[in-house]
Amino acid sequence: MIESIRIKKLKNKKIIFIALDCSVSKAKAILKSVPKVRSKKYEIGIKAGYQILYSDKGRNFIKSLKGYKKFIDLKLNDVPSTVKNGVISLRDLKADYITIHASAGFDAIKLAKKYSGKTKLLAVSVLTSMNKKNLSEIGHTKKLDKIVIHLSKLAKKAGAYAMICSPHEAKKIEKLSKLPSITPGIRLPGDQSGDQKRIATPKFAFNNGAMGIVMGRSLIKGNIKNNFKRLFQHLNS
Repeated sequence: MIESIRIKKLKNKKIIFIALDCSVSKAKAILKSVPKVRSKKYEIGIKAGYQILYSDKGRNFIKSLKGYKKFIDLKLNDVPSTVKNGVISLRDLKADYITIHASAGFDAIKLAKKYSGKTKLLAVSVLTSMNKKNLSEIGHTKKLDKIVIHLSKLAKKAGAYAMICSPHEAKKIEKLSKLPSITPGIRLPGDQSGDQKRIATPKFAFNNGAMGIVMGRSLIKGNIKNNFKRLFQHLNS
């Protein structure tokens, strides 16, 4: 009962994360073009990964951001003590979320949770750039959705806050693992999939139970203000 209440509260406001997989100067230009969103349904966040975090001015840029949910996407995956040290090294950024691969294992997730402070852990299931064939190539014999559910249950037990998964798996994870999801692999209708394989539209993802979505190319390529206009027209259609 407690878990169902928790998920219901998370659904009150959905998060649209802008994927800033770019330089700091490009990220600043992108955010200047992002329209202010005043919505009872949605709020805007940013996702920052390797390119920003490992640049000279990246950490200061992340610290300087105000008014956004901050999501650090390094997908930590190592022995538990190394993952713990990675989490500790990120605490000064005061991010809302950081990612860890669920496949790092129960002990790594549990230890990361212990040292994460107020930052919430998002456990990555199977990358949305991978499909059944790709999993087979690295030795997995189980069906993709079974792997995702198995990892989500493990992450739940270890203390993860939510899952990173494809939009197609969010509802099943919520039902079977009692965890909310944030979903990458999001494209506006008609946009190219790029290197993503398990993709869906923003509306599908939210209707399928996602608490948040991650969008890169569909929002930041071309005219950003027009892209946001398309996004909200799509969501409200």
